[in-house]
Amino acid sequence: MKSLVLAEKPSVAKEIARVLGCGQKHKHHYEGSAYVVTWALGHLVTLAEPEDYNPSYKEWRLEDLPLIPARMKLKVIRETTPQFKAISALAKRGDLKELIIATDAGREGELVARWIMELVQWRKPYKRLWISSQTDKAIRDGFASLKPGRDYDRLYRSAVCRAEADWLIGLNLTRALTCKHSAQLAAGRVQTPTLAALMDREKQIQSFQSKDYWLLRGDFGSFQGQWRSSAVPDGRLFDQSAAEALVRKLERAASAQVASLKRTEKQEPHPLAYDLTELQRDANKRYGFTAKQTSNVLQRLYEQHKLVTYPRTDSRYLSTDIVPTLAGRLRALQVPPYASLIKPLLAKPLPVSKRIADDSKVTDHHAIIPTDERPSLQLLGADERKLYDLIVKRFLALFYPAYRYDETTVMVQLGGESFHARGRVVREQGWRQLYEEAVWAESGDDDADGQTPDSAGAAQELPPLTQGQKLDTRRLSLHKQMTRPPGRYTEAALLTVMEKQGLGTPATRADIIEKLLQTDTIERRMNTLQPTGKGAQLIHLVSPELRSSELTASWEQELQRIATGQGDADAFMSRIRKQTESIVREVKVSSAEYKPHNLTSSRCPECSNPLQEIKGKQGKRLVCSNRECSYRRAAEAPLLNKRCPQCRKKMELHEGKAGKYAQCKPCNVIEMLGDSPGGRGGKSAKRQQSQMVEQFSDNVSLGSSLEEALRAALEKKNS
Repeated sequence: MKSLVLAEKPSVAKEIARVLGCGQKHKHHYEGSAYVVTWALGHLVTLAEPEDYNPSYKEWRLEDLPLIPARMKLKVIRETTPQFKAISALAKRGDLKELIIATDAGREGELVARWIMELVQWRKPYKRLWISSQTDKAIRDGFASLKPGRDYDRLYRSAVCRAEADWLIGLNLTRALTCKHSAQLAAGRVQTPTLAALMDREKQIQSFQSKDYWLLRGDFGSFQGQWRSSAVPDGRLFDQSAAEALVRKLERAASAQVASLKRTEKQEPHPLAYDLTELQRDANKRYGFTAKQTSNVLQRLYEQHKLVTYPRTDSRYLSTDIVPTLAGRLRALQVPPYASLIKPLLAKPLPVSKRIADDSKVTDHHAIIPTDERPSLQLLGADERKLYDLIVKRFLALFYPAYRYDETTVMVQLGGESFHARGRVVREQGWRQLYEEAVWAESGDDDADGQTPDSAGAAQELPPLTQGQKLDTRRLSLHKQMTRPPGRYTEAALLTVMEKQGLGTPATRADIIEKLLQTDTIERRMNTLQPTGKGAQLIHLVSPELRSSELTASWEQELQRIATGQGDADAFMSRIRKQTESIVREVKVSSAEYKPHNLTSSRCPECSNPLQEIKGKQGKRLVCSNRECSYRRAAEAPLLNKRCPQCRKKMELHEGKAGKYAQCKPCNVIEMLGDSPGGRGGKSAKRQQSQMVEQFSDNVSLGSSLEEALRAALEKKNS
């Protein structure tokens, strides 16, 4: 009798099959003497659509809402049906004694497998492979110590609650807003409070009134000091005449004197290891990576290159069972440019403290660290190399001593007023020797009132000084500054806000941000995120309760409690159903209006109403704002999947006397397309289809088809 192994992706199944010795390759599985290894494509099964309950629900009508099925149904995703049928056929084989769930070791991975098991009606025993890396050793060790499948029933229940809650709230609210206001308005359980956080920051910026202020600095020859007082501890003087009067007073004063001198030995311990959110923040600050980009690159390092441990973790600590493997991981990293940094660490026992390994602070998975695979850095892409370097250096920093320095604070008295200066002398670079100093410069993104950093108060090199010493050289100067509004959130700053407010999980935050971008409710400008006109209106159309981060955070906490056996899944879903009814009721009775943010100056040639500019996969379109009118046309040439041979950007579709052709406007490259319809047949169509299937192979969220359904419904309403 053999065991059936279910992996989440074909690439993972291939590696597991190789390690298990399954040499017979078939179209939908691998087979060996003891195992049959098959795979999902991300989610093969999803929650049923409204029209699966009642065909009339395919039409979006406000009077049908809320849609709250008594029992949620499952369905096979149409594009992945062949793979599901193959798994179903394998499940019926008489020579398979058990199923081994080998999907990603997390909440979504559990859901992928269990929903497939439910639809194929698996009734035989099942076990769980729970590993934190994809190395051969980890796979072999994992299969040698399989867990009982029932141990993860609570995690599965939590995953079901998350999926059903998102379906109920997201689908009903999106349909309600779209029908009520005849516009593409998507909202959801986590994305709405995230948008609210961006809007709150935008309000702070718009309501901010800048003020002038002055800083008084004293130059004492070999160092500078900043004036401060007990009444003005930050040294900012908002009255120019008072500032100038203070200068005149001090210019008449006698020589300055060192009133106090204090030296303090300080130290900074090494930073904690990375969880996913902290890594996304760091990659955004240092390299400008989006959260989604970091997730995708990290997944390749985990699955394809097998160089890092499980990526979607929320812990920044290691479990104690990992400690014996740390020296081996360091030895595997002895390649340029890390060998010289690792050599001193291996010369003595590793200093493993509670700051590194603490079982009480590890949930499903420990922090992200390198595996014991020796890296071939030349095989990594540029982004992979950058991200791997971050992970390796953070791992090495765990075993380096603290950064130690002496800080000297000086207070200079002049005419009864105080000037402050501080200096720093490094005693031991410690873990900071792994990094350039600029890496640790503080960002002012979250500064509440935009106060300009006090450059004179920053650490500087101080000369030898003694208490009571006279300072003959002095020059006073006023520096005019302006208060500034708080900065718009970078992606790193928004991830911090989401983490603090309990919005989403490390595994879902990147998808939430991308969802807001795709639905045109927020936009990227340079390296910041800000709401669009659509987002600014949308937030006022949604129930204040759903905008609240406290409500969403409490839901996330309850989902975690359900996963650990402390929460009540039925009670949670009962609250979600009541909340759904309340949210839809508020939308129905609301008198708020939505004015399309994307109206253009162009008029419809058929009814004279303004045209709206709609962004689509094939480029921008102009659509009549009158829902009774079906007029639409391309606002720009549609984009093809065909890439320019020079700049690699998508080419535009045009039609001339000689037929259809592809054109790259920036490069002015033109290629004839022959007779294929729109240039989208043949290889192009196959590639498009494979890309679509690939999205299911990347564990995208369950609501990924919502945008397409929303667009289709609106187009039908407008036609």
